Amino acid sequence: MRPSRLALVLWGGLIVVLLFIEVAELTHLFTLPIASAIDDPVALVVALVFTTIIALVGAIFIGIYISHRMLSPAGFTPFEEEMLRMRQDVSELKASVQARRAGDPPDRPPGAGP
Repeated sequence: MRPSRLALVLWGGLIVVLLFIEVAELTHLFTLPIASAIDDPVALVVALVFTTIIALVGAIFIGIYISHRMLSPAGFTPFEEEMLRMRQDVSELKASVQARRAGDPPDRPPGAGP
């Protein structure tokens, strides 16, 4: 199932906004001096709420990723499928060898005479 273009654009836009916010945090665009945080408790509360919201968004993304990985149906890889086919072939060969050892006559090819 492919996601729609609108969903891809919205998620892409959200990721770009979050990257901008992260770069702004790293470049100290939103940084306040400690004295202004003590002088203005409203700025401190706003900064704490802002950081909490960003942390929650990140936790939600991590939760979505982990739950998707855990709940998505995953089949066998091509290598595992080949190994299962080889296991079936080996068990058929083993049964054939045991039948021949037991004294049963070997199967005749279809074009062979009586």
